[in-house]
Amino acid sequence: MDQSLSFNRALVEKYDRPGPRYTSYPTAPQFHQAFAMDDYHAAAQASNQAAAPKALSLYIHIPFCKSLCYYCACNKIITQKTHRAVEYLNYLRREIAMQAALFDRTRKLSQLHLGGGTPTYLTREQLAELMDCLHQAFNLDDSDEHEFSIEVDPRTISTEQIEHLRQLGFNRLSFGVQDFDPDVQAAVNRQQSEEQIYALVAAAREAKFKSVSVDLIYGLPLQTVASFDVTLSKIIALRPDRIAAYSYAHLPELVRAQRLIRREDMPPPERKMELLELTISRLTAAGYVYIGMDHFALPDDELALARADGTLQRNFQGYSTFAECDLIGLGVSAIGKVGDTYSQSVKELSQYYARLDQGLLPVHRGYRLNADDQLRRDVISDLMCHGRIDFASIEARHHIRFKEYFAEALGKLDEHVADRLLEIHDDALVLLPQGHLMMRSVAMAFDAYIGGAQKGSFSRTV
Repeated sequence: MDQSLSFNRALVEKYDRPGPRYTSYPTAPQFHQAFAMDDYHAAAQASNQAAAPKALSLYIHIPFCKSLCYYCACNKIITQKTHRAVEYLNYLRREIAMQAALFDRTRKLSQLHLGGGTPTYLTREQLAELMDCLHQAFNLDDSDEHEFSIEVDPRTISTEQIEHLRQLGFNRLSFGVQDFDPDVQAAVNRQQSEEQIYALVAAAREAKFKSVSVDLIYGLPLQTVASFDVTLSKIIALRPDRIAAYSYAHLPELVRAQRLIRREDMPPPERKMELLELTISRLTAAGYVYIGMDHFALPDDELALARADGTLQRNFQGYSTFAECDLIGLGVSAIGKVGDTYSQSVKELSQYYARLDQGLLPVHRGYRLNADDQLRRDVISDLMCHGRIDFASIEARHHIRFKEYFAEALGKLDEHVADRLLEIHDDALVLLPQGHLMMRSVAMAFDAYIGGAQKGSFSRTV
């Protein structure tokens, strides 16, 4: 597989338009409240009765943060009142027991991800109690071949706690860095020293974590090409296994916290293109492989190996080698994927508590995929994970003639072909080096809801 990446600013600007990130298809705006708790129960039962039941994956949402990062659009609760986490964990234990009762105990739980908010808002004792609860409720894979990951705010954890996370079974860490420049940090209210991060990464390596990932954001207030180049140099020297470099979407009309960012501090639109070009240039020159959708990894990282051998997958947590699991979402606003359904829990803490007090799962909305949805999901997933769509494989799985079924979609890609973003052969659609950055734009051609029943607003595709 061609893993090269090419940056053509004119084409990037041309195709930089709003579109889904395709962590699911159909995307979350298509979820609806007609999908109820009974539908979720039926999906869980059907998944147990499958000829070969899938392993289980858990996503647990911890919504609390001690301080507000002005750029953040996540579902979060800013509080210094640690007793709120005690109450939340009590309810979370109830939900864990209710969810576990729906799935056969014989099914191995091989993937776990704690996200937020700030999962490391919880104390080491609370995290230990949570893991004990999961061990009692589910059949956790304790072999260390599992993928147990946790998002870490470097300001909330010590090097000693890193070792404790490893003892609890976590073997992958993701550190939120965003930018090392102190002026940028001050502008978004997230001050943290590089010494903290270097010490924590060293502790993670000492504890033998299998993967250490670092998150960066480009397009933040006061960022310049020179300042971000310094940040990239420090990250490259740190040599994390994976780097996620996200484009900042400034939407103060939708995200209240972003209104605290001074308008005059925001970089001009062309700056983001310069920062993206710089990021790609620096990271690929340093030996990182472009995985797709903002993600880079060292050549010997399992994501890069999976991309090379065609086994890479994608789910709500991003790229994975464990995506073919039934995903159970736990906690407020969490999203799950069980069988041919998606489900999402209520977004308000009060509603979450009220549902559980009534003995009900907090499922608020969801979606059951029809045959066309499942077909298009496979097409988009192959494109996003492998940079190509093999027509024969799709035809065998779904009993269609690809070029006939997708004649309209392929017609929408004429301009992409003319711009050398992709090639359409008799047997496959293949992204070219300068097309990998525009894969979301290509995927949109196969989305039946774009321009019609598609709801919601999206970030720009580059």
